Amino acid sequence: MKLLSPATALLCLAPLAVTATPASFFGYTQDVIAEGAPVRGDNPLEYCSEPSGDILEIQSVDLAPNPPKAGTTLKIKAAGNLHGRVEAGAYVVLEVKYGLISLLRETADLCAQLTNVDLQCPLEEGPMVLTKEVDLPSQIPRGRYTVHADVYTKDNKRITCLDAKDIQF
Repeated sequence: MKLLSPATALLCLAPLAVTATPASFFGYTQDVIAEGAPVRGDNPLEYCSEPSGDILEIQSVDLAPNPPKAGTTLKIKAAGNLHGRVEAGAYVVLEVKYGLISLLRETADLCAQLTNVDLQCPLEEGPMVLTKEVDLPSQIPRGRYTVHADVYTKDNKRITCLDAKDIQF
């Protein structure tokens, strides 16, 4: 039995790496955001680095329930703006920890994972909104999890870097 599959971990964070409504449409620009700052919306996400140079400008991410609960349907709504095209070859460096134990540490093909959120490469520059429902398995062991996703284009330009710390199932 897998404790937490890469797809489950990516479904918690990957929508943020591929989703995006432009800030200018709403009449404001992205504020200066520091490392460790929370991502706007109802979610357990933080930026793991200062995102001003990232290709993805995240406007908001809402998860219901927040925090995610084993055996429930996780509803994800994310909005933002892509400031560059995301093509085949993009990748995510993903790490999932259970307490202090590393369950997963891998580099995954981002475009291959996009099918989990009903998208495909290439992702064109501009606004996008994503809504997705994911059934979380009831077999996820109780405990505290940390997920880290550092996402890059095929040319190693950062798309985004996000952490979800201390998620308790």
